[in-house]
Amino acid sequence: MTDHPIFGAHPGTIDTPAWVRDAVFYQIFPDRFARSPRLPKPSGVEPWDTEPTTYGYKGGDLLGVVERLDYLQDLGVTALYFNPIFQSAANHRYHTHDYFKVDPLLGGDPAFAELMAACQERGLRVVLDGVFNHASRGFFQFNDVLENGAASPWLDWFTFNQVPANAYDHSRPPDYTAWIGLHALPKLNTDNPAVREYVMNVAEHWLRQGIDGWRLDVPFEITTPGFWQEFRQRVRGVNPDGYIVGEVWQDSRHWLQGDQFDAVMNYLFASAALAFCGRDRVVKELQEDRSYDPWPGIDGNEYAARIEHLLGLYDWNVQLAQMNLLGSHDTARILTLLGGDRCSVELAYLLLFTFPGAPIIYYGDEIGLTGGLPDRWARKSFPWDGESSWDHELRDLVKRLIALRRAEPALRTGTYQTAASSPSSYAFQREQGDDRLLVALNTNEREDTLTLPGVAVTCRPLLIVGERPDLTQSEDGATIQLPARSGVILRGTAPSPSPSPDAGRGEQDAPHGQ
Repeated sequence: MTDHPIFGAHPGTIDTPAWVRDAVFYQIFPDRFARSPRLPKPSGVEPWDTEPTTYGYKGGDLLGVVERLDYLQDLGVTALYFNPIFQSAANHRYHTHDYFKVDPLLGGDPAFAELMAACQERGLRVVLDGVFNHASRGFFQFNDVLENGAASPWLDWFTFNQVPANAYDHSRPPDYTAWIGLHALPKLNTDNPAVREYVMNVAEHWLRQGIDGWRLDVPFEITTPGFWQEFRQRVRGVNPDGYIVGEVWQDSRHWLQGDQFDAVMNYLFASAALAFCGRDRVVKELQEDRSYDPWPGIDGNEYAARIEHLLGLYDWNVQLAQMNLLGSHDTARILTLLGGDRCSVELAYLLLFTFPGAPIIYYGDEIGLTGGLPDRWARKSFPWDGESSWDHELRDLVKRLIALRRAEPALRTGTYQTAASSPSSYAFQREQGDDRLLVALNTNEREDTLTLPGVAVTCRPLLIVGERPDLTQSEDGATIQLPARSGVILRGTAPSPSPSPDAGRGEQDAPHGQ
């Protein structure tokens, strides 16, 4: 075929949960996804359909999620990742007050129990957000220090410069170590064995309640020797299939050697896919203070180079467990980042659902929600009562891609090899046994032709984004003519010694997304 490396040709050696490679995740920001009428709300909750504010609550809850599981399963989702659900005084709940209690606005522990029962009945996996680097001013042990100063028995759970400590005057730095210097987020002293054991107990407790794993917030900030190694051992001790995925935005080899995390949120993939699909449409200002780089745009040859570098970083079992994303609560909405251009989003989804690892959808991206930065604008309420505002064509494409991924083993666990690239286009093959698929896309404004040595494919596409390509087959391989800004998935076949007279001409044009 080509001289490009075949990734996955040799089995991986690192133990990662097998269920993840078949999963399709959906990320839920609890305050903004769905609100159940079964849970009464305080009077100060904002109207659901108004623009979000920095500190305001919309009142989304876990029973609202239970009531929308039919929607998620219709989409094809098999696993849920929740932003923090524990008691907190922030709408995003990264300011944890009590790691052993579900926030009352979310319905508390009873709502969580109902959610878990419903998910387990449906075969849906659940991953929770673990914020273990820092707590909050309302965290009991920290609050005790604020009340009692040097007399507090919890003083060494944190690192204080002096007590009484400045926790609220933002004109002066806090008198303790805090995450990125924020007064509201005192950093836990994980060098303290008691703190370390507390975190381990939290992890074990929720695994025993039935969750399937942890997404770890800023885990690179915890540098206590052996901390994450012990965390993995404790997680696996409760659930041998427990998934551990870290929020690390760059090269993550340090954490992915088999002794700490199973995977990371794959922002390296997101950067490359968004840059290639969006090109000059990527809005520079929306990613400047983030830790990834989807701007400036890149061409097909650069995309090929980046993807081959990325796939060469980690063990194949780690690649199959990666949490592959395009956007999250920490980025601008992908539609907004890509200049409002839906075609760019469609092509990026084509790459997402055909790449090794577990794809994840940030809630609402599948219906074209918009929002930039600051972060609150990327955290709008899901418009359940405004279905007329949904981009139904985009959702339909996502649904078809998920269904195709779930139907085709090669798209989940097959080998990966670049077939061809050009300044405009990129093509690759996924192969597992006799199951072969070719994915090709052209993100440029003009038509492009790719020559694919040693590749043989059927004429009728499995799925098309944009206009239908032309295909010519010969004994040496295939030539595919890709219309501007289009993509296609084709089934591979055994190479034929001679081309069919009508090669490249299907019986009829497949409709968009078929």
